[in-house]
Amino acid sequence: MAIVVQKFGGSSVANTERIRHVADLVIREKRAGKQVVVVVSAMGKTTDNLLNMVSELSANPNPREIDMLISTGEQVTIAMLAIAIHAKGEKAISFTGPQVGIVTDNSHRKAKIVRINEEKVRRALDSDHVVIVAGFQGSTVDNEVTTLGRGGSDTTAVALAAVLKAEVCDIYTDVDGVYSADPRIVPHAHKLAEISYDEMLELASLGAKVLHSRSVELAKNYDVPLQVRSSFEDVPGTMVTKEKRDMEDIVVSGVAYNRGEAKISLIGVPDRPGVAADLFGILGAANICVDMIIQNVGESGTNDISFTVSKDDFENALNVVEKAAAELQARQVRHDKEIAKISVVGVGMKSHAGVAATMFRALARNQINIEMISTSEIKISCLIREADIDRAVHAIHEEFELEEVARQ
Repeated sequence: MAIVVQKFGGSSVANTERIRHVADLVIREKRAGKQVVVVVSAMGKTTDNLLNMVSELSANPNPREIDMLISTGEQVTIAMLAIAIHAKGEKAISFTGPQVGIVTDNSHRKAKIVRINEEKVRRALDSDHVVIVAGFQGSTVDNEVTTLGRGGSDTTAVALAAVLKAEVCDIYTDVDGVYSADPRIVPHAHKLAEISYDEMLELASLGAKVLHSRSVELAKNYDVPLQVRSSFEDVPGTMVTKEKRDMEDIVVSGVAYNRGEAKISLIGVPDRPGVAADLFGILGAANICVDMIIQNVGESGTNDISFTVSKDDFENALNVVEKAAAELQARQVRHDKEIAKISVVGVGMKSHAGVAATMFRALARNQINIEMISTSEIKISCLIREADIDRAVHAIHEEFELEEVARQ
């Protein structure tokens, strides 16, 4: 019997009415002859509310205790959904991440899944239960509770789909698919029927909040069929698939933006081998992920090095850099939190020239200055002022005529 993994985010299970609706979606799949595994997030803003309360108690809480706290949100949801499914006449059983055998590394709040022991899940499925698993969490080999970071429920769902060799992993959310741009900014953005793993991975890592980037990477590595669907509308979603030849006919598939970045600059760093290695080695040791990097040749044998980090990591990164500045003999440390990143993504870039020029022209026509640029084979990103981001998304979406692509 084919296995289907369904994942429902916080907005999909925000109250009891929505939990009953999710129960109906789960039961429909089961009665269609599938074995069903469901992964759920905490209800609504539960995690945010818990973290807000923590901030009232401590400015620097212990990450272990944070994981102990915020992992409780999903435990509420799994029990509620199991009760709702039981009430509708089907068998269901709920498990926390540790109970279901999700083993992670020791990185609290950013843990990575090491392995999953799927035996308990398979036994429950074989006894005709819907299996409901708490997303976003696991435990170390020493039974310490860990969480996977924001969006970690997507990662849980895809990881389970991979080990169970599921027919599909459906990610249910409050949107009905992946769009060419954020519809809240560009109302005429169009929904993509399908998108490649690589394109989705870029969009997810660039700020598109439909899927978590780690989940897309897992799906690609283990060839998990992934579909983004709406919890509220019974319409086709967006399939995330292997790249197909005709995908290269469309140069740009989407425009993404990220307001959650900050820039840190070291001014007047000695121009000698090893300085960059030392700087980013220190940041790496502090478990801080760096995104865009640019180095400018300065004056009198010095360089300026600028890079971006997540705003969540900004305070920690700034403290690390300020402490390292004297050792690196930097003249000054500057920082800027009023920036944002805008990107275009498309596998068609590999076979079409002039994409960068088109993007830059759209920004120039709207008097939007570019502060940093980074590229990959299928992506171009620019750092701009955060205040300009809405205008930039509109301008680039129009310049590439993405609304026209939808009508072709």
